[in-house]
Amino acid sequence: METALLTETRQKNLYKTALGLALFTIVYNIAEGLVSTYFGFEDESLALFGFGADSFIEVISGLGIAHMILRIRNAPGSNRDQFEKTALRITGLAFYILVAGLVISSAIQISIGHKPVTTIIGVVISVISILTMLALMTGKRKVGDKLHSEPILADANCTMVCLYMSVILMISSGIYELTGIPYIDSIGTLGLAYFAFREGRECFEKARSEKYCACDD
Repeated sequence: METALLTETRQKNLYKTALGLALFTIVYNIAEGLVSTYFGFEDESLALFGFGADSFIEVISGLGIAHMILRIRNAPGSNRDQFEKTALRITGLAFYILVAGLVISSAIQISIGHKPVTTIIGVVISVISILTMLALMTGKRKVGDKLHSEPILADANCTMVCLYMSVILMISSGIYELTGIPYIDSIGTLGLAYFAFREGRECFEKARSEKYCACDD
């Protein structure tokens, strides 16, 4: 009886940790989105601005994930509900709109030879994002392993996409800041658009099924 109670208490604490990580992800993405879009606009860096826009979309995704954690905590083994499916469809549509905007804007910038004022803020933000995403991914995997939860582990694995986008921003911003080579910022933006497209496609795939992550495809 005491062992069962301990197990139940431990499980409750783990779900509380999982929810805390999800809520932190939402708050972090709001802050990252605000800072990135502001400095992206001020410094005329399309890659940084697009990175910030992606962060705002991740907030919608994060709300769905937080809801998912509450659902599986209250009803383990239950299927994805309407709230999560709607959040996924809205997120997927937002990603596709972002992709179109980034591709068109990149094409325009390349055609006119536009160059950012500076990309140093992009380097700083991307490094912070990489460290944060690594910490979140590690924390979510630990909780998912202990709970033997496929949804939480899938969320941890999908954090890799955010990590890849941070790396792209860091590389493109760093190269431009060091060399001033034209089009680097626009090329980095197209890299972000590629991963945003993958995220959008994955959202619609998950909304149509009980699949939790298509990140490994």
